[in-house]
Amino acid sequence: MSTAHQPTAGASILHQPKAVWAVAFACVVAFMGIGLVDPILPAIAADLQATPAETELLFTSYLVITGLAMFFTSWLSSRIGAKKTLLIGLALIVAFALFAGLSQDVESIIGFRAGWGLGNALFISTALATIVGAASGGTSSAIILYEAALGVGLAVGPLVGGLLGTLSWRGPFFGTAVLMAVGFVAIVVLLKTDTSAAAKPVPSRISAPFRALARPALGILAAAALFYNIGFFVLLAYTPFALVPLGLSDAITLGFIFFGWGISVAITSVWIAPLLTARMPRTRVLWFVLPLLALDLVALALLVHSAVGLIVGIVIGGLLLGVLNTVLTECVMEATDLPRSVASSAYSGVRFLGGAIAPPAAALLAATISPSMPFWAGALSVLIAAAIVVIGRKHLRLADGHQESQLEEAEVLAVADAT
Repeated sequence: MSTAHQPTAGASILHQPKAVWAVAFACVVAFMGIGLVDPILPAIAADLQATPAETELLFTSYLVITGLAMFFTSWLSSRIGAKKTLLIGLALIVAFALFAGLSQDVESIIGFRAGWGLGNALFISTALATIVGAASGGTSSAIILYEAALGVGLAVGPLVGGLLGTLSWRGPFFGTAVLMAVGFVAIVVLLKTDTSAAAKPVPSRISAPFRALARPALGILAAAALFYNIGFFVLLAYTPFALVPLGLSDAITLGFIFFGWGISVAITSVWIAPLLTARMPRTRVLWFVLPLLALDLVALALLVHSAVGLIVGIVIGGLLLGVLNTVLTECVMEATDLPRSVASSAYSGVRFLGGAIAPPAAALLAATISPSMPFWAGALSVLIAAAIVVIGRKHLRLADGHQESQLEEAEVLAVADAT
């Protein structure tokens, strides 16, 4: 059983350049934007007289634009540099979060969330490549740090949304704008721009992410991530509406429930995922944990009329999602010899498009068939993801056993020292 993919300096995960922490902080705030609207979905629907399906479009417009734009982020960042791309993304998020908070109808919020998604795409895809390139301790440590930021953001987002949402559903949008402005300043100050010829990125073709998906390993992982993310966003976006008939509709209650979910994501991203991948190949972890997530969604379907059952299922789902997020990202970064920014753009684009499908589809399934149907559909989707990984296992050997060469490790350390 190969363990060659493990980081050689796992203990150094917290010893990072200031620039890495600046980007990680901004990542936390960016990922807050995903779960931020969860606790205020019922309030927005009630205040703006919108249906659940219309309200779920707050996720869809955000995720569709995020997914589509991510295919082009590597093309842009390879021409203007990572720092400028990050700052443009942050500026767009600040502007559109502010506009969303000032909106007077749900259609306007849906549109501004789309603009928010564009900024999110420019930032998130570039941030992953930046952290992996600048962090000390190897690729795995960098990805764990990135996924930890994701987990903290997903945890804090619903809590902030719930706390500010008790004042007004507009509060979380204004809060995000302020925090992202802080992240903008931090990156301006702490992320240095190396203008040397050696540091300039090689411009990539605009078609590079699409051509990258023709690589069997990346194509397989992207397809699996698409179906996995459907299950992910069924759990994240639909369960607030499933809790409303059970008397759990106020923003602060939903905020605390999904805070527990996000903390679970963070814990398993940072601690459990590395333990599992130290003992078995990454793809085997996926074989094992994806079916467990499907079983959790089945349990949610069976317990859809139990508040306690749904809450427990949500938290358990967070534990499983944390492992899957980290391991899938590690697989993508190691499965090919593609530039990391290109691999990240291609994979993230497909993954977010999968997430965009789930929220409105879940609302429609619940309205037309039964409240439990979205969870059954999510479980089936996750099982399809597991099947894709198992069937494509022959093409994923690098994801299981790749070890960074001395040259790659030297490049990581050189960038870290420069920042």
